[in-house]
Amino acid sequence: MRKQSRPRRLTRAESFLGIHFDCHMSEQCTEVGRHVTPRMVERIIDLVRPDYVQCDCKGHRGITSYPTRLGNAAPGFVRDQLRIWREVTARRGVALYMHYSGVWDNEAIAQHPSWARRDEKGRRDKRITSVFGPYVDRLLIPQLKELIDGYDIDGVWVDGECWATERDYCAEALAEFRRRTGLRKLPAKPEDPGWLEFSELCREAFRLYLDHYVSALHRHNPAFQIASNWAYSSHMPEPVETDVDFISGDYSMQNSVNAARLEGRCLVRQGKPWDLMAWAFAEKWGEGCKSTKTVPQLQQEAAIVLALGGGFQAYFKQKRDGSIYDWEMRLMAEVAKFCRARQPFCHRAEPVPQVALLYSRAAYYRKAKKVFSPWAGELVPMTGVLRSLLESQFSVEIVMEHHLAGRMSDWPLIVVPEWGYLEPAFRRELVAYARGGGSLLLIGPEAAAMFRKELRVRFLGKAETKPQWLEHAGWLCGMKTLSQRVRLGRGAKAFGRLFADNDPKGPSEVAASIAPLGKGKIAATYLNLGERYVNGRTATARDFLAALVRELFPLPIAEVAGSNSVDVQVSRKDGRLMVNLVNTAGPHADGNTYAFDDIPPVGPLDILIRTGRRPRRVSLEPGGRRPRWTFAQGAVTLTLPRLEVHDIIIVE
Repeated sequence: MRKQSRPRRLTRAESFLGIHFDCHMSEQCTEVGRHVTPRMVERIIDLVRPDYVQCDCKGHRGITSYPTRLGNAAPGFVRDQLRIWREVTARRGVALYMHYSGVWDNEAIAQHPSWARRDEKGRRDKRITSVFGPYVDRLLIPQLKELIDGYDIDGVWVDGECWATERDYCAEALAEFRRRTGLRKLPAKPEDPGWLEFSELCREAFRLYLDHYVSALHRHNPAFQIASNWAYSSHMPEPVETDVDFISGDYSMQNSVNAARLEGRCLVRQGKPWDLMAWAFAEKWGEGCKSTKTVPQLQQEAAIVLALGGGFQAYFKQKRDGSIYDWEMRLMAEVAKFCRARQPFCHRAEPVPQVALLYSRAAYYRKAKKVFSPWAGELVPMTGVLRSLLESQFSVEIVMEHHLAGRMSDWPLIVVPEWGYLEPAFRRELVAYARGGGSLLLIGPEAAAMFRKELRVRFLGKAETKPQWLEHAGWLCGMKTLSQRVRLGRGAKAFGRLFADNDPKGPSEVAASIAPLGKGKIAATYLNLGERYVNGRTATARDFLAALVRELFPLPIAEVAGSNSVDVQVSRKDGRLMVNLVNTAGPHADGNTYAFDDIPPVGPLDILIRTGRRPRRVSLEPGGRRPRWTFAQGAVTLTLPRLEVHDIIIVE
């Protein structure tokens, strides 16, 4: 009898929905595979119907969950559980990717201490390998080739990568640093000579490491698909210059809606297939007692990602033997239905340029505490400005210098959120953009200081952090943050006031200003708004920024009124204009709420969409609903009585 051919598996570029499992095996794992069965994997596929599955093969501890021949396998195997995952997924036409920990590998260092990175005191790291060293050639590449050849896996999601990379004080780094700078000693802290140069040297070493193994594995099997977790994302805000096949990351298990809002927007314009991974459970780090999230909670997180055009996957833990917590698949099955209903309208949709929020690589790398990851609050100001704009129903993209360079005029408004440094050539291009008819908004004294000439203002004294009260529309809010006194020159118009006390009759200073610049406009706030919105959010500060933005950008494609708990994302797909509406109400930002099942509906929402010409049809998806709408003065207007989680208005 002739063997039946197996169904074709989707590539990652074609894929939309996945499910991720990992367990980070340890020395105590002596019965790997005991409860892993073909029926277990079949049931996952039957319930979830994913395009791909990612499962564990080597976690951060460096111990494999399959019987590798390369010396770092778990102590005991009942059966080869990875063989079961592969056989079932291949038979069902589902792609299989490995979760493989890269730079972070405890066991590799335990067996080969010379592979470790060294800290500023010369001590060997017990967790993090050196990207200058032989680990990549001696273990990572051989092991992934072993998996390709032995299991016919489709690809790998390499974890513990850029975000785990640390500055490396090894001999190879020292020699290269001396060659480049002439300095004899590696800097140990930011104020030491050569700190920026050393940090960039370590980043470059990671890029070379990544390019090396991606190229080697593609030579071995050109169809093999690779992502390095968080490469070319908010952690690594730079052009994609290695041949990775897709970009991906697992955003935080708490405050997840806000994390997805930021992280998705950092991937949209990177020119690669992308997805984000939700954690399907929550806890405080170190508690060791996770709570599985609810269906509406995970649907809300998925909606943020889908509205941006990305793929979605969720992370579930595997047990010590590689089996899963089977009851949790009910959750993923319901979330999968929610996602599939929106796939035809959302997946790979392209954003329509509206508000561009600058993520400056140059500024970020100058202030980053780690080599890559922004875990010391470096992105708090940008995050706060993003949230404030989204909660005023602006359609916002996060763009980096390489996205904007040469095409700034695509965006009606560019916002620079509290960055204290820009490369001179890029600053000049921003000025030329405004002179040519664009609108440029600078948030905070440091960003404004780089453009004081164009703003037509004189700075008085030094910026200082102090209590003050921002006034807008008759309301005041306390703002203990950095602010700058200024004197406006001819042509500059004041916008808003800052008071010394919670009293609008007292002395005040200019809060912001707007000035003409060529054919366009330039504006600035003279106090930080983003940092305060994260750490002391007020409706007054949000509404102040929204009013300032409307002065610069009065005619967005979409306007939505009726609730501040709605994210608006304007996109196009297949020639159709799409306005995504995502309900962001509920306690998703509460660190003491792990799992919640009540997302209050919002509405009615009054919606205006500027189309220019009368459309043939306006529909509400999913479900092909036909709302009542009118057209006048180049715009569609309609009312959405109730928004549950995520609806898409499609204009044709």
